[in-house]
Amino acid sequence: MAVTINTLRDFKARGEAFSALTAYDATFSQVVSSAGVDVMLIGDSLGMVLQGHDSTLPVTMADMCYHTRAVAKGNQGALIMADMPFMSYGTVATALENAAALMRAGAQMVKLEGTDWMADTITALSERGIPVCAHLGLTPQFVNKFGGYKVQGREEKRAQEMIDHACQLEAAGADVILLECVPRSLAARITQAVAAPVIGIGAGSDTDGQVLVLHDMLGITPGRRPRFVKDFLAGNESIPAAIGAYVKAVKDRTFPGEEHTFKA
Repeated sequence: MAVTINTLRDFKARGEAFSALTAYDATFSQVVSSAGVDVMLIGDSLGMVLQGHDSTLPVTMADMCYHTRAVAKGNQGALIMADMPFMSYGTVATALENAAALMRAGAQMVKLEGTDWMADTITALSERGIPVCAHLGLTPQFVNKFGGYKVQGREEKRAQEMIDHACQLEAAGADVILLECVPRSLAARITQAVAAPVIGIGAGSDTDGQVLVLHDMLGITPGRRPRFVKDFLAGNESIPAAIGAYVKAVKDRTFPGEEHTFKA
């Protein structure tokens, strides 16, 4: 049975964790979805793991549509979420046009990075039948404003702002909230504050779901491994087995462990 937004809501209502993983092509789409991953994200992380850039900023709408079409071809029932790349949603009109292109390419939800300024855009998308995931915390498209990839929300003032923003964006129509690199305690507070399913990456085990970049969880990304990443290929005989182990660990809430989380 295909995973839908209602499936994710049911997971949250039952307290059952769900898994998400990036995918960028038809072959891995089939492998990932067949292994039981609930949500596949065509992330603008492709700019780094596929194209070799040092950030996600160079990724274009053409890139995102190309990879979304490929992932849709191989999908075996996962919910397909696609990132809207840098400056593709700078205005409501631009967001509507570009989100429509991603939906035509095969996405079933789009993801936007930002805070309360996205409310009008999210409402416009939602009113026109486009499901939205609002990405808060460490938002990689803002790396130049942040001055690097840093944990967000450690100060109580910033933490409360993030809680408020999550509630505001849910009220605007966001169907899912994604939290990246925030303290576990803050992620737990946001997960309790909103009715929408919350997906975490570097946000602890109290969120409703978990997501990782495929190349990271297979241990093949060069350079220093982020704190929140675990190599699931180590100790498993194949890539499908590694993805299956990731799905099981998420559902058992044995991943992420304390060693993968941040404190306030």
